[in-house]
Amino acid sequence: MTHVVWDMDGTLLDSSHVVPDAFVRTLAESGADPVTAQDVIKAYALGPPPAILEHFLGRGPTSDDLDRFYEDLKTRHVAPYPGIIDTLSALREHGPVAVFTGASRRSAEILLRSAGLTPYIDLVVAGEGPIRPKPHPDGLLEIASRFDADPAELIYAGDSPTDCAAAHAAGSVAVAAAWGHLHRSQTSADYVAAFPGDLLRIRAACSPRGETSSDPGGPRYVNPRR
Repeated sequence: MTHVVWDMDGTLLDSSHVVPDAFVRTLAESGADPVTAQDVIKAYALGPPPAILEHFLGRGPTSDDLDRFYEDLKTRHVAPYPGIIDTLSALREHGPVAVFTGASRRSAEILLRSAGLTPYIDLVVAGEGPIRPKPHPDGLLEIASRFDADPAELIYAGDSPTDCAAAHAAGSVAVAAAWGHLHRSQTSADYVAAFPGDLLRIRAACSPRGETSSDPGGPRYVNPRR
């Protein structure tokens, strides 16, 4: 069975301002040197929030630092991109849908709930703990294992070049989400999706005939709470 896996920030969610602004405010309150939203976005490749906070603070973040970030994140509303809910709903008629995000589990829970997407997602793998940051393929390999699938049966949609690199490292199909804020036209991808609904056609093109539908239930999260 072919499964579509989604990046979260910039692919499912338009979080281009929400997440960086939460970091900027948290860092200011935690005594860091001033940073901009663009500084934060450039640091995304470092990993989940604890790694980003440590980078700018010059020390390991305390529990107060982390709580400050997550509490700030809870006050902000984030919306899914147009067409995401309809696409996820249609995909789940064919089987479970997963998310592999570089964010922490705690961030993913907050943001997916805020966007109203938890009913449409069956498994979330967060980029923390034993899961190394993208472009490492760890998260995709974990999803393949949990779905009892070959990594080649996964289609990974993401807006960043590191998403495509992670897909290729796993042996999965890489789809560039052209609507996302980190998309670059030079991204090396197997497919480029202009709109979320294009994933339905890409999945059909990659799927063997005779697949059956299923009706899985609500999201499971991988990796411990941070």
